[in-house]
Amino acid sequence: MTSPEPSSIVLIGPMGAGKTSVGKRVAKRLGRTFHDTDAMVVRAHGPIAELFATQGEPRFRELERDAVEEALSRGGVVSLGGGAVLDETTRERLRAHRVALLTVAPRVVARRLGEAASRPLLSAGDETPIQRWERIYAERRPLYESVADATFDTSSGPLENIVTAIADWAEPAADIPGVTP
Repeated sequence: MTSPEPSSIVLIGPMGAGKTSVGKRVAKRLGRTFHDTDAMVVRAHGPIAELFATQGEPRFRELERDAVEEALSRGGVVSLGGGAVLDETTRERLRAHRVALLTVAPRVVARRLGEAASRPLLSAGDETPIQRWERIYAERRPLYESVADATFDTSSGPLENIVTAIADWAEPAADIPGVTP
């Protein structure tokens, strides 16, 4: 068993910002492990939509908080679910790590989200999924910004450019022994 890295590189942001896709590639680029807290919850407890339906959002948030704690303790690159920052304990835990906020334009996220049924927060209410996404993002944005050390927009450009920018930010040459900037 490997020991955990001293701190994690954490990706936060709204649904559809690309946290999982970008996170996997950043981890590979940096030679670190990758942990997706939504995937951890699903592996341990079943589909998120089902958890919302049978146990409610408060229970899901508890499970999510536990997954975040576990992922952060493992180190590496960690992708958080869009609502993980709603939890005060999670926000406190993030202060010990490097946190990147991934943003995305509504016009782009509409294409990325696809079927809203798999995202319980987008399929509820009278709003369209994109209207609901915009409202949820607006509500959460101050929380994202309060814990983020840097922001990266994923709306355009090759994904590899975003991955490179995050990897360079996360581990600048000055942090690598024997390398001078």
